[in-house]
Amino acid sequence: MIDGFWDVILWMLALFIFMMFFWLFIMVLSDLWTDPDASGGSKAGWTFFVVVLPWLGILVYLIARGGDMAERGLKKQKTQADYIRSVAGGGAADEIAKLADLKESGHISDEEFNTAKAKLLV
Repeated sequence: MIDGFWDVILWMLALFIFMMFFWLFIMVLSDLWTDPDASGGSKAGWTFFVVVLPWLGILVYLIARGGDMAERGLKKQKTQADYIRSVAGGGAADEIAKLADLKESGHISDEEFNTAKAKLLV
């Protein structure tokens, strides 16, 4: 019974290490390939190093360039959020401001303004 328990624990540990390796592998390659400051030659060299000697390549990459990975990730998130905001618009507040402009210019009545505003706020 005890042998079975420790076998399960060892299998779980091996599975965890295997999953951690693939997560690190994907994170390193995605950071490398999306870095606009890295040249094509350095990307090719790092990719070759990480693919041929994965454990050593990932470890050396994290030591050499790991400190900037978080900054590059935050920059990518900010760029993506800015793009989404620019495409999606400002939401209900912008629509209410547009409605207020239409009301002030006389294109819609107070009743139409209040009806449209109520729909936006629901």
